[in-house]
Amino acid sequence: MLHSVLLCGGSGSRLWPMSRGLYPKQFLALQGERTLLEDTVERATSVGGEGNVIAVANSEHRFMVAEQLRRAGVETPVVLLEPEGKNTAPAVAVAAMQALKTDPDAVLLVMPSDHLIQDPDAFRDAVLEGLAAAEQGLLVTFGIVASVPETGYGYIRYGNNAVGAAREVAEFVEKPDPDTARAYLDSGDYLWNSGIFLLNARIYLEELGRYRPDILEAAEAAFTRGRGDLDFVRLDPEAFAQCPSDSIDYAVMEHTDRSVVVPLDCGWSDLGSWSQLHELGARNDDGNVLVGDVIAEDTADSYIRSEGRLVATLGVDNVVVVETADAVLVADRSRVQDVKRIVERLKTEGRGEHSVHRRVYRPWGAYEGIAQETRFQVKRIIVNPGGRLSLQMHHHRAEHWVVVSGTAKVTRGDESFLLSEDQSTYLPLGTTHRLENPGVIPLELIEVQTGSYLGEDDIVRFEDVYGRTKA
Repeated sequence: MLHSVLLCGGSGSRLWPMSRGLYPKQFLALQGERTLLEDTVERATSVGGEGNVIAVANSEHRFMVAEQLRRAGVETPVVLLEPEGKNTAPAVAVAAMQALKTDPDAVLLVMPSDHLIQDPDAFRDAVLEGLAAAEQGLLVTFGIVASVPETGYGYIRYGNNAVGAAREVAEFVEKPDPDTARAYLDSGDYLWNSGIFLLNARIYLEELGRYRPDILEAAEAAFTRGRGDLDFVRLDPEAFAQCPSDSIDYAVMEHTDRSVVVPLDCGWSDLGSWSQLHELGARNDDGNVLVGDVIAEDTADSYIRSEGRLVATLGVDNVVVVETADAVLVADRSRVQDVKRIVERLKTEGRGEHSVHRRVYRPWGAYEGIAQETRFQVKRIIVNPGGRLSLQMHHHRAEHWVVVSGTAKVTRGDESFLLSEDQSTYLPLGTTHRLENPGVIPLELIEVQTGSYLGEDDIVRFEDVYGRTKA
């Protein structure tokens, strides 16, 4: 049986300021209405893998993963939570162990959740062609038919022997310099390494144990000692911390004699930079890709994106401009691979913009900062239908809630009451309180906080339906 394994742990720092540590690119709708994760689920559906979905995710992203899988129509996924990122070899190992619990003949379709594929029909056909090789016990990877001498990807050189559409892997090679990349393209024997695999779960674990028994042992311990948490499975932190970090390619595929590659020509991109979005977007007569509220005068060959405010450009060429609520990126299009340097500087300077947006997502909904000064801040709070914040209190701040739309159920000390539009309540410092949405439409309110300290870590949780620890 085919099981879809969605790798959801990427950070996508080169697409800052849209992609950030706590809201990376796989959860964004960068091309069209659906997010990249939702598009990945759609591809799984096209080959019959929607009924057995295993997502491997960072614990911080667990509720976003669950919500987007639900929106994509996956009713009962298994979401394995990694305490920390350890690359793809351990992630696929624990997914294989999960699949083998119910299916001794499990075949895994392993897909990063942050890739773009413009021709899903071609992808489906290639996967169906590769299934025959995977069912024979071969470990299948997919190589993208190269269209340009790309220096940002690893390559796979294929040999002459074939099993149906699959060709033997002669070697994996690292990212080349421009001259070498041109030679690869001219030879016709090299494919881009996509990071997509079809693997018999049992044989993958056997080969991992042969070449990297240390990874297998640690992953097995982390999986065996894992525990359920709501709809998630948390891998054991101590055991997983001992697991070496390595990719499938380095750990298994470069060593095994079972590896084969299926050529894939499907309009694939790993969306590794804003320049790629410019190349893939609908360019106007001036060569510009314009997204959102943008006015471009005497501007050419540029990618300009507005997420809210009007962005206007005049007399510029070959630039990337990306506007969000709290940050604006302006870069030469030839330098966008270096955006991660800005992210690293933000981290070094202790600034939160590398990690969170102004709108911060929570399992119950989201909040967004509107204004902040020394002793007050104003937030917009959105609580999803059925959402319920923790029962909590604060040592250093009081709060005033004003309902804008929907219905709020408020717990304040020993009392509980409902508030509707234009009604409000005051929560003195030190008061135990909880906010819930008992209605069927989103609850929106304005929260005004006052006090000597307004940090998010001034929360003492007494009860929480989402299993979060006290802050």
